Amino acid sequence: MELPVFLIVLMAALLHASWNAFVKMNDDRVLFMAVMMAGSGLAAFIATTFLPLPTVESWPYIATSVALHIGYPLFLLMAYKFGDLSHVYPLARGSAPLIVALVSVLYIGDVLSSQAMVAVMIMAFGIMSLSLTRGAQDLWNPKAVFFALGTGLFIAAYTLTDGIGARLAGSAHSYTAWMMGLEGIPFIVYILITRRARALPQIARVWKVAVLMGLMSLVAYWSVIWAMTVAPIALVAAVRETSIIFALLFGVFFLKEKLSLMKLASTFMTLFGVVLLKMNRS
Repeated sequence: MELPVFLIVLMAALLHASWNAFVKMNDDRVLFMAVMMAGSGLAAFIATTFLPLPTVESWPYIATSVALHIGYPLFLLMAYKFGDLSHVYPLARGSAPLIVALVSVLYIGDVLSSQAMVAVMIMAFGIMSLSLTRGAQDLWNPKAVFFALGTGLFIAAYTLTDGIGARLAGSAHSYTAWMMGLEGIPFIVYILITRRARALPQIARVWKVAVLMGLMSLVAYWSVIWAMTVAPIALVAAVRETSIIFALLFGVFFLKEKLSLMKLASTFMTLFGVVLLKMNRS
């Protein structure tokens, strides 16, 4: 992976952690996420007017990605219902790069060196080991683990779908604009249907920050999809998941959360994988 691409994906990881921190701090996460998605979707639709249409071959991938992006938060919310954030989120985000790496190498034809594969595995296990920071008791909760790993499957599925679709679309920018534009519609429709008359005053309270975070989300994932057209999908997916390290640092420095020895060890393990990945020459 070229250095400029590597740095762009790291920037996307930082942006991803940033908007996730705002979602986590909001009392009404479902509403906040819906307004976020609507804001990013509107911006993406505006961008489509300046871009060529994606190729016909890429439209099934766009439709599949939209469906997967709807299933992902549903599984994530169910995982949070049965397990703590500190256990669920690392399992979901850490398992995804391993799945992406295996599928992209075995079925898509991406080529990874042994060093790159080892680096991806180290990063994934470093991220997943954060699940142990409060003890392993929740890891034996079958429902929490099922939905957390299910969330990881959704992440891997939409990552692979978008990586392939963007390569077929003729333009990663056109693919992203249409995919993210369509993605926002179901969320805002859900809020308007379920909350009816309460929706507009509730939206009015959060829309400024939510739309800003939506634009941040748009830039972050737009960068990732572009990167997957110029670098192996597995490597982009692995570097992107360093967002959990940024999230951990936000928690320590801004939310005054404690940094345990286990968290520190997991962080260094993940960062070692990042360094090993960047040193890879093939």
